[in-house]
Amino acid sequence: MTYKNRLICLLSLIALLSLLYTGSHIFSPEQNSKRSASFVWLEPRLSARINRIEITPREVTYPSQGSVAVEQKIELAKKNNMWVVLHNGNEYPARQVRVEDFISIFTSRAAWPVRSSSVSSHAFYGLDGETSSRVAVYGENAVLLELLIGNSDNTTGREIYLRKAAQNEVRSGENKISPYITGFVTSWYNLRLIPESENGELDIESVQRLTVYNGTESQIFSRVNKGWNISGINVENPAQDIIENYIRVVLNTEGDNFAGLVSGNEQFNHSRIVFEFGNGRVTTIGFSEPDENGRLFAHVSGSEYIYVIPSWAATRLFRDAASFERS
Repeated sequence: MTYKNRLICLLSLIALLSLLYTGSHIFSPEQNSKRSASFVWLEPRLSARINRIEITPREVTYPSQGSVAVEQKIELAKKNNMWVVLHNGNEYPARQVRVEDFISIFTSRAAWPVRSSSVSSHAFYGLDGETSSRVAVYGENAVLLELLIGNSDNTTGREIYLRKAAQNEVRSGENKISPYITGFVTSWYNLRLIPESENGELDIESVQRLTVYNGTESQIFSRVNKGWNISGINVENPAQDIIENYIRVVLNTEGDNFAGLVSGNEQFNHSRIVFEFGNGRVTTIGFSEPDENGRLFAHVSGSEYIYVIPSWAATRLFRDAASFERS
């Protein structure tokens, strides 16, 4: 056999083996199963249209109490490209990242294999509509997705059963959704006193000066090159890392709830903290006197909200001079 014929034979054999290898993957039951399991609840191209989300948790029965408890219904709306939480007739700032992560559960393709297509199986999976949680996603006043969330699997508890409200098909997948369904409304609030610190729009590098007024004492932390200068209090050997951490803590402080909206009668002049940022922005946070539980109520300039600061967080906001000394 000539060299040319050997080469043709060899190339033909390689082509045949490649074809067989490709075919084994295309027609493999395992590969077909993976492709059928890969699923997306809402096409990603529709995510830009989403402007309202309603989360209705299932009813939970507590036999020992002889009552049925229902978790809080969550209503989210997108206004001026920012998500807000609608609650008790008011709008509160939402955690933008939390909402985006929640939406990605439905708009990301993942393993959601079909478990049943029978109506009779819905009750077994907790998807009969009466015992299931419900998520409704809207866009431009149209329902983009209405999803029922049922039981977690009995074996590992790591998977959960879902189905679209208008369809019989039941699918299961990794249970990423339960923390969003079972949480209280406060878990959706952006309760940071400086809301922009959530997404890094304002971080510690943005702070040029921090002034803390507590009673008759004022503590002033001014940025000098890469460090901080302290005035107003006597700190002989200031620890730059402690100061840096303190300013970061204050910048990222958050409440544990909103106390409603400012009516104009509240007093927030017991103490205050003033941020001066590099972009020229000045933000003042006024605090009330501590209540009987050590909590503070805070108001941020330019905001209409009153924040509830738990006692443990309040103690981190105001420190004495000795706490900034290097040990």
